[in-house]
Amino acid sequence: MNQEFTVRARGKTSVDKYSQQEKMEDKEQTTNSEQTLSDSKQSLPETHGSNGYSIRTIVFVTHFNIFLYSTCFWIQLGTLPYLSKKLGVDPVMFGYLQTTFAVVQLMGGPLYGRFGDLFGCRAAMMLAFIASSTTYLLLAFANSIPLLFISRLPSIFMHAMQGGQMIVTDVVDTSDRAGALGKLGVSYGIGMVIGPFIGGLVTKFLGEQTAAFASFSGSVLSILLVLRFIPTHTKHVHPSESSGQSVFDVKKFLSIIVAPGALFLLGIRIAAGIPIGVFQSMFSVVALETFKLPADQNGYLMSYIGILTMIVQGVGVGVLTKKYSENSILKWAAFILTWAYLLLAYVTDILQLCLVCVPLVMGLASKNIVISSGLTRTVSDADTGAMLGLNMAVNSLIRSVSPTIGGIMLSKFGFASFGYLGFVMTGLVTCIIFLKLRD
Repeated sequence: MNQEFTVRARGKTSVDKYSQQEKMEDKEQTTNSEQTLSDSKQSLPETHGSNGYSIRTIVFVTHFNIFLYSTCFWIQLGTLPYLSKKLGVDPVMFGYLQTTFAVVQLMGGPLYGRFGDLFGCRAAMMLAFIASSTTYLLLAFANSIPLLFISRLPSIFMHAMQGGQMIVTDVVDTSDRAGALGKLGVSYGIGMVIGPFIGGLVTKFLGEQTAAFASFSGSVLSILLVLRFIPTHTKHVHPSESSGQSVFDVKKFLSIIVAPGALFLLGIRIAAGIPIGVFQSMFSVVALETFKLPADQNGYLMSYIGILTMIVQGVGVGVLTKKYSENSILKWAAFILTWAYLLLAYVTDILQLCLVCVPLVMGLASKNIVISSGLTRTVSDADTGAMLGLNMAVNSLIRSVSPTIGGIMLSKFGFASFGYLGFVMTGLVTCIIFLKLRD
């Protein structure tokens, strides 16, 4: 099945890694190391070092680590508002705290990906969990507002989900990449459901600092699992063959951004991501003010959305990619998303919201996974980490500006404006996609 993205800009341009000529050059430079990943799987264990674990073991441990990472993150995220309030943080200051986290993550995503390309996924995953454990430990000992802000700074490299995507991208066959990335989202989703529950119980009976320390302990366990089960390198292209050897290589990042098809996909990611980013940033306020949901029912709604997302990521995307090209999935996911936003503008009660969430989640989850998968194929295997880092940076950028935009829209134009914004922006994106990715 043809998984390549085709962008019609001065003819057909392949978005699947490099152009054919560049592929040939890479093959000469790396002595035929740019084989198909299915062929490289046989030689991959030789690059895993002395541990010699199979690809199945590596993928399983990666999924478990992503589950742990998500669980710990959502434990501390649920604890943070209560600890902040105890320390005298007002809503405005809490918004600054959240913005600090988003900006720090925005800065670290591309650097983290580049670090993984150069030094291997074991080093990258260890860096992510060391950053996580440091963040949570500082939070556990935070007894003042300045220390609360300082606890957000190590999160610059807290990108374990990105690290997991890098590993899966390296070891899974290219044709199965989108489905594999989707399943990784399921592991994260399970932690997202369990984490707040554990965090709530620990906070209630043992206090906020203890909950933060529980997150720290889980991150330390992940460090040990990485050391024991993740090989030094998972790429079948040796890191030294990546052009340039600096993590802060601006020219390298620019060359990745302008790789054939990459700028197009990143642009689609931004344009289609802003409406849902704005809606998500105001979701708790909407649930409370517009739909008058108490805390427990808001939790049920979040769990419902989480389960929908896991079903689409874990089952739906894998099935679709086996039957249809990723071009087709991206086009029709954007089409479905456009009309789901229009329906959202006319939602008046919680039952209608639950129904509209079905096409909304289907479109969003499918679009995001396919774009992530497509982006990894716009560059050589040696640079997939940096590309995933840029992809994550786009998400962080959207999270940085969404709360301000969402607050203004909700106060001036009401809840329906979120749906209209999504309908207009995603509608334009859909038209562009259909024009660029014509068969």
